[in-house]
Amino acid sequence: MPNPQLLTPEVQAAAASSVLCWLATADAEGQPSVSPKEVFAVFDASHLVVAHIASPRSVRNLQANPRVCVSFVDVFVQKGYKVLGTARSVQPHEPGFASWVAPLLPLAGPRFPIHSVLVVQAHEVQPIVAPSYRLYPGETTEASQVEAAMRTYGVRPRGLDSD
Repeated sequence: MPNPQLLTPEVQAAAASSVLCWLATADAEGQPSVSPKEVFAVFDASHLVVAHIASPRSVRNLQANPRVCVSFVDVFVQKGYKVLGTARSVQPHEPGFASWVAPLLPLAGPRFPIHSVLVVQAHEVQPIVAPSYRLYPGETTEASQVEAAMRTYGVRPRGLDSD
């Protein structure tokens, strides 16, 4: 039975600060498929909404198997969450579509057409944490992870001039 309060303020903040989420679905034969989604939001304490912009495989898979996993991770801090649950595709002509799509419209803007909304009912939420936090807890901090990720990606914090 879904817990109506799974998407805590911490989970909601992590989702809001993520650039992408990853939606994992599986077809009728159980073949998994994972695809990035850039237009998504927390709808309430028990639902995520994901825009179907270019996701025909995800929609087909949901028709055959509604079980999903949605993951989002801060690539610098290397922490995030995965949301396990069930999902359905709500079409524009269906009751409730206007409500479900509302938080996605500002994110999509005029550039992305939303064909339907993938409504995810959360059943379980688990943290995602890079192995360094567990294997080297005495030396791994969020600051050290950010520093290492910035080196890896070749980026610098805003406001620093390149000398």
